[in-house]
Amino acid sequence: MAHDHAHGIGRDIDRRLLAGALGLIVAFLVGEVVVGFVVGSLALLADAGHMLTDAGAIGLALVAMRLAARPATGAYTYGLKRVEILSAQVNGLTLAALVVVFLVEGVRRLLHPPDVSGVALAVVAAVGILVNLGAAALLARADRRSLNVAGAYWHVVTDLFAFLATLAAGLVIRWTGWTRADAVAALVVAALMAVAAYRLLRDSSRVFLEATPRGLDAGVVEAAIRGVDGVADVHELHVWEVTSGFPALSAHVLVDPSADCHERRVAIEALLGTTFAIEHTTLQVDHRNDVLPTSALGRRIHPGPGHHA
Repeated sequence: MAHDHAHGIGRDIDRRLLAGALGLIVAFLVGEVVVGFVVGSLALLADAGHMLTDAGAIGLALVAMRLAARPATGAYTYGLKRVEILSAQVNGLTLAALVVVFLVEGVRRLLHPPDVSGVALAVVAAVGILVNLGAAALLARADRRSLNVAGAYWHVVTDLFAFLATLAAGLVIRWTGWTRADAVAALVVAALMAVAAYRLLRDSSRVFLEATPRGLDAGVVEAAIRGVDGVADVHELHVWEVTSGFPALSAHVLVDPSADCHERRVAIEALLGTTFAIEHTTLQVDHRNDVLPTSALGRRIHPGPGHHA
């Protein structure tokens, strides 16, 4: 219970940090959209579009955190913990969609550059840098081991670099008159979005596909279990993540006839917890001589068509 209580306190802190970052971003977003349309800057509108996804990402992260905190009931035996991974994947997909939009429009404006006010571009970008620094500082204090929180964080960090590119474009236009700098800045934003989108989609897809958690090698885990005194063999080993920071493992372990199955299970669980931080385990432990041959493990013997109960 102490662990659950501490975990709940951590989530409350994360929610407050996310809410604070959301407030900063929404307040600035409104002004940026207005200025972007007034001065006709694609870079500002690209930043505004990205900031809109920032706001959506943080809002979605807040909803996902609340849903994931609900206890397991009914058909959802793990609760709704994986909603956080769904939130991270949605954030990645929105970033990918924006990459396409701003890539197309950026190329178009390279070919046909409009008139853009370099001063307005630079001023708004400078304010945007301060806003995103504040939001990023808040999110950096949250638990970014969660893909849900990490998704929101990378949205904001990407936008911070985007504003730096936009500031550079504004200064170039102001001092040289080269208006294509606005389109170049928009393409830089699109490239940064693409990197962030790839990372989110890659990591969230690993969870959905139940791949071994990043940083864990199933072969190393299996070797460690085999190294426990009294363990004769290991079969059907599976390691996956229910959600970020929630690794799980199941395995069929065979022990020597002289070993105590319960005692060996406790020893293996202790090893998995201390060495690999895997606390959620399902272990079937049998004596080596009391099970089916290895080739038949995990198979169910069905009666033939002529068999009657």
